[in-house]
Amino acid sequence: MTPSSITVILNPAAGRGRVGRMAPQLEAALRRAAGEKPLKLLHTQAPGEGVFLAREAPVGSRVVAVGGDGTVHEVIRGIAHSDRSLGVVPIGSGNDFARMAGLHELSLERSLKVALGDKTQAFDLGEVNGEAFGASVGIGFDAQVAHKALSAPTFLRGMPRYLYSLFAVLRELKLPELVLEAEGKVLFQGPALLSALMNARTYGGGIPITPGASPHDGLLSVLVAGEFSKIGVLGILPRLLAGKHLGHPRVHEFSGRSFTVRYDRATPAHADGELLQAQSTYEVRIHPGALRVAVP
Repeated sequence: MTPSSITVILNPAAGRGRVGRMAPQLEAALRRAAGEKPLKLLHTQAPGEGVFLAREAPVGSRVVAVGGDGTVHEVIRGIAHSDRSLGVVPIGSGNDFARMAGLHELSLERSLKVALGDKTQAFDLGEVNGEAFGASVGIGFDAQVAHKALSAPTFLRGMPRYLYSLFAVLRELKLPELVLEAEGKVLFQGPALLSALMNARTYGGGIPITPGASPHDGLLSVLVAGEFSKIGVLGILPRLLAGKHLGHPRVHEFSGRSFTVRYDRATPAHADGELLQAQSTYEVRIHPGALRVAVP
């Protein structure tokens, strides 16, 4: 279906500033790819602004996110449950939504054509505590590490920053008590390292946390890593990164349309890699086929 118009939302900070550096080149290429279609180019100036810019896009339009998972997440929140469709030009550090949609290996030129093209596909849309998400929700250890990274020394970047944050969280590790419920039934109860409620197979820039997940089955794929000691965490992390964690006796899998995730205290979480306000209870559900996405 041909969109009535196209709104492009560029995040200059995405990809460690790569989008900002490429902005003139990207804008020229976007105008060429759009041809005769009405095109509006917007730049975000602050975190969260993409949500409001996407909400203001015309009815029936295509809203294109140029950036990483954070940019895509904001645009999804802005167009959720509307007749607007999503285009993605993945230029970020994670790109897990693009990976889920089969866009992450396209050339830049091809990505632009697909994002502005007429072919779309229905994807399931996630919701956590009333806010839309596209690919993932993670609660617990991984979100704690992401939160700690915000206060890490500024001279640390990339993997050194991640490792600093990981060991800082590990040093103070005290697992919260989790109760996971679905349809009034308790599925898991006990100490938990992390829980991941997934529409995609990967999060964190390609970590295959739920290899069996699909954004077209109308279900969330849920993984709970239960009680692990500090040494146990160091043992399970390499397996997690390699996708070899399934089958571990303290790793549990579930699937369903709606879950209540309840902790004994406020526990950090992220949606599509974006940190959420820490809560003790998270209501997570899936809306089958509720998001239309431009695809190859």
